[in-house]
Amino acid sequence: MKAYWVKTHRIIKKLFPNYVWDIPNNDNKIYLTFDDGPTPEITQWVLNQLEQYNAKATFFCIGKNIEQHPEIFNEVIKKGHGIGNHTQNHLNGWKTITNEYLENIETCETTISNLKSEISILQSKTFRPPYGKIKAAQAKKLRQQGYKIIMWDVLSADFDQSITKEECLNNVLSNTQSGSIIVFHDSLKAFKNLEYALPKVLQHLAENHFSFETIK
Repeated sequence: MKAYWVKTHRIIKKLFPNYVWDIPNNDNKIYLTFDDGPTPEITQWVLNQLEQYNAKATFFCIGKNIEQHPEIFNEVIKKGHGIGNHTQNHLNGWKTITNEYLENIETCETTISNLKSEISILQSKTFRPPYGKIKAAQAKKLRQQGYKIIMWDVLSADFDQSITKEECLNNVLSNTQSGSIIVFHDSLKAFKNLEYALPKVLQHLAENHFSFETIK
């Protein structure tokens, strides 16, 4: 039995209403997101795929990866995509004391801000907890600091190496609707499934008159 839901249950959304699970609209707008980058070659490949469909996405970046690959991070921003905070070191909130967790997020935010300022990009503060695991006290503090905590409606499960690439594709296509926030990963671990699924997701959804927007 898998330890995750591909489609986030409506009961979960009601239990945690202060998190952003989807962005309802009547305009067939959906929200692609990519976690854990920037990653050499893979993030650039993702950017190339998105560009073919004039699709915008939101990249939830790990601070240490930004520091190691600032040129890729800058390319994401120059292409008009959104940036979100994914902690400095991909911390599990459930396993981290609150002060340490918040300090790690602030370190990542400083890394993001320092580079964003070089090309004059301004946007709201968005945060996605790694693994989707965050304590109530941590979330409350972040909201007080002005963060939007972005979860998801559809999980591609591209990170799950036990599923086939066809299953990964079906996870997205069979569960996406207007307003869905969809999670992919621009990481080495996920690339086998991502490489197969993302082009087909973009093609199918574009042909069905969906548009791809950033989270603000």
